[in-house]
Amino acid sequence: MGDVSMAAAGRRHAVALASRRVELTIHFVPMKILYGVVGEGMGHAMRSRVILEHLVSHDHEVEIMASGRAVDFLSKRFDGVNRIHGLHMIYEENQVRIGKTALSNVVGGATGLPKNIAAYFDIFTSFRPQAVISDFESWTYLYAKTHRLPILSIDNMQIINRCTLPEPIIEGHAAEFQLTKTFIKSKLPFCDEYFITTFFRPPVRKEKTRLFPPILRPEILNANRRAGEHLLVYTTGEGNQSLAETLRRTGFECRIYGMKRNLAKEEVDGNLRFQPFSEDKFIDDLASSRAVIAGGGFTLMGEAVYLQKPMLAVPLARQFEQVLNARYLELEGYGRYAANLDDPKTILDFVAALPTYEAKLASYTQNGNKEVLGALDEWLDKAEAGVL
Repeated sequence: MGDVSMAAAGRRHAVALASRRVELTIHFVPMKILYGVVGEGMGHAMRSRVILEHLVSHDHEVEIMASGRAVDFLSKRFDGVNRIHGLHMIYEENQVRIGKTALSNVVGGATGLPKNIAAYFDIFTSFRPQAVISDFESWTYLYAKTHRLPILSIDNMQIINRCTLPEPIIEGHAAEFQLTKTFIKSKLPFCDEYFITTFFRPPVRKEKTRLFPPILRPEILNANRRAGEHLLVYTTGEGNQSLAETLRRTGFECRIYGMKRNLAKEEVDGNLRFQPFSEDKFIDDLASSRAVIAGGGFTLMGEAVYLQKPMLAVPLARQFEQVLNARYLELEGYGRYAANLDDPKTILDFVAALPTYEAKLASYTQNGNKEVLGALDEWLDKAEAGVL
């Protein structure tokens, strides 16, 4: 028996007789892929950048639909980025303002809907995708369902709906959990498969669901991780003097981002070093830090875990997804969850416990993005073959 061609799968696989050594030769056949990125926060855009770079490097033709800040971020790196209206949240005083958020989305949706419909039909007439990938973006999902195209969901949010979360994670936030779960359940139902990125592993309760380590941008994978003696502090609490006073008491140099806006250069006040924003310097300060104090966003938390940096996470109020991240961080032993930093003891106790967190993080391993990118290629194989 000779080699068997599997052109329908988009690859040619050389299959030898069972008695001989089996070798696999892969020839990527380009596909037309519609990719949707929600613009709420930058984590979706950063994760999608990695996936998109992989797709483009394999000569797939990709049309990107994005909203919010994701449009500008992705437009600097890719052609074919289309702006589309998406849901967004309004934050004030470290919590989600539900009333203002609802009103803003209703008003924005009324003006954004015609543009979304126009973009939708432009794609239908000119691009004609063969598969759809959505990072929590609804319009590309609807396009896939309307045109019966294979669709893959890649994000971290679906873990709330598709996995079983233990009571200690939900405790005190049951109403927010149910509300968030209902929203996520209705967002992208009945995809062909769900890839969920996560540094923790709750039991999967729904089929067609796979868990993968966080998707890391190349700057993090290439960062020079080393043991340092400074704290990286990232806060949106401009002028928070009580926090500054507590940081003075830690005994560590603190490199602080976000507390002072519009800085042209570093400002030094004792052990406090207020930083202007620089992505390269922020990443190096993260990679060389002793520990991190920041919010409950998934992207930075996943990067800290990968770089084995203990983290004190302070999630936004009324943002269950951030509460989930922060509580699992503590449950895994990688750091500590805090509802706020009003009590100086919260930070001082965290600093005192750093050796314990470091010992736990030392066992965390992740082979870059190899696992999820390999699964993506396999999924595209199946999509091309029509066997999803």
